[in-house]
Amino acid sequence: VGSIGDKLRRTRTMMNYVLMYAGFTGLRGLAETWEQFAILRFLVGLGIGGEFAAGAALVAETFPAHARPTALGIMQASSAIGNLLAAVIYLLVGANPNLGWRWAFAVGFFPALLVFVIRLFVREPERWQQARAIGEKLGSFAELFRDPRWRRHTLIGVGLAAVGVIGFWGIGTWSPELLKQAMNPTNDPALNPLVEERKTYAVMMQQVGAFFGMLGWAILAQRIGRKPTFALTFAACLIVVPATFFLTTSFERALLMYPLLGFFTTALFAGYAVYFPELFPTRLRATGVGFCYNVARYIAIVGPYTFGLLTAAYSIQWAATILSGVFLLGFIVLAFAPETKGKPLPE
Repeated sequence: VGSIGDKLRRTRTMMNYVLMYAGFTGLRGLAETWEQFAILRFLVGLGIGGEFAAGAALVAETFPAHARPTALGIMQASSAIGNLLAAVIYLLVGANPNLGWRWAFAVGFFPALLVFVIRLFVREPERWQQARAIGEKLGSFAELFRDPRWRRHTLIGVGLAAVGVIGFWGIGTWSPELLKQAMNPTNDPALNPLVEERKTYAVMMQQVGAFFGMLGWAILAQRIGRKPTFALTFAACLIVVPATFFLTTSFERALLMYPLLGFFTTALFAGYAVYFPELFPTRLRATGVGFCYNVARYIAIVGPYTFGLLTAAYSIQWAATILSGVFLLGFIVLAFAPETKGKPLPE
């Protein structure tokens, strides 16, 4: 999906993927079977992956070097604001017995209005226009792997992204289940309404932490470098993940620990937004970013499945602790990664 952002205009690609994401999100409210819902969810995922690649490339090429990490950090941190809004929509619409989940998904149509904003106010980066004007071959997967430099950067990007995406989807998204077990270990039906409400509030606090984590990652990376910031984040995740899962024994504990979990496990995604565009030339930037991020999403499928198996065999606490070992792999990948701080975007 990223190659389209190189072959077509960045802005046009963003508009197409926003429409795709919003349209199929809204259509999920009309699903009648789980198969229909799954297909629509897959298409939503394609829209998200394409929008990330095009958006990261566009922002990276628009801002000057000194402001680029902060701008990309703000872009990625904004996703946490979207997640917070989604939680609010669930409380106001999805959990409302007079409305329900179908109307909650219908709200997903509204982001399509962003297309008008993009069309009116977002300009095509000069870098991409210059690459197109001189006749460079744009969005070539063959070149991505034929050139040793870009092939190496691609493999490094996939490895780094796989660590973070597995950490988020394989561990971080189980935080609601952790709180459920802490608040209602006997599965008392009478407690379910309270548990569901407090799960939503706890996840909202996790997203507050995620916002500041992603913003903080970008700021720190600009000061000390991309590789040291990745390393510090991996190390913090190795500590925070087990601590969160073993110490969350009540709703009050969740309000304390979940922001920390969100801060560190989600901060890595700001790293991908900042670092990946710096690994590829303009003609391959969206292609490389999209390939690294989206291939990692497919690899991360093993995360939730493995977490479930480990939970059944041991406990949710030990499942998180064992699976957090994936962050150790991040150090191995990082050893081969180039430092891009202070360097111009490659051409």
